[in-house]
Amino acid sequence: MREEKKQATRTALSWAAIRLIVNRGYDRVLVEDIAAEAGVSPRTFNNYFGSKAEAVASRHLDRCVRMAEALRERPADEPLWDSIEHVMLETLKPGPEVTAHARPDKKEWAAGLQLMFVVPAIQAEFLRAAALAESALAAAVADRTGTDAVTDIYPQLVAATVTATLNVTSRLFVADNAGMRALITESLQHITKGLPPPA
Repeated sequence: MREEKKQATRTALSWAAIRLIVNRGYDRVLVEDIAAEAGVSPRTFNNYFGSKAEAVASRHLDRCVRMAEALRERPADEPLWDSIEHVMLETLKPGPEVTAHARPDKKEWAAGLQLMFVVPAIQAEFLRAAALAESALAAAVADRTGTDAVTDIYPQLVAATVTATLNVTSRLFVADNAGMRALITESLQHITKGLPPPA
């Protein structure tokens, strides 16, 4: 229960950071603002994150860690890429930290995300988070396939493909305001067919 509460606080802080930065801009948001939005003290924020940028990037990392955990729980006889599609779509479902707030205008939200993702500090934290996320996913794929996450190429390639899919679909979502679920489904269809050239 204590771990669940800690994770809920971490999630709330990360989402508060994203919401405020998207709405106001990175330089106009203080740690104190994020803490207040999440209903905790600045000291509590600092217990979880070293910076605003880390708080933003942690949402991607935490989502990938949840995907890795969920992948281990899928039926052993389920095809791997079916399992991956299931867990990717499941982790897109909004949690209470999202549903507690009014849904923002999609175009305004996408425009704010575009500005947020070009902040150098956030880009740097996303690179770090992506490496950790890929490692967690590779370990889960290795467990599913009886391979080694460190010495075998297969789990690392699958993990890199999953994170690349998240990166590409996120960019398309922000640029074109398309639906993430549809983008992920389409992307995985291309991947499982071997990425043949468009007809």
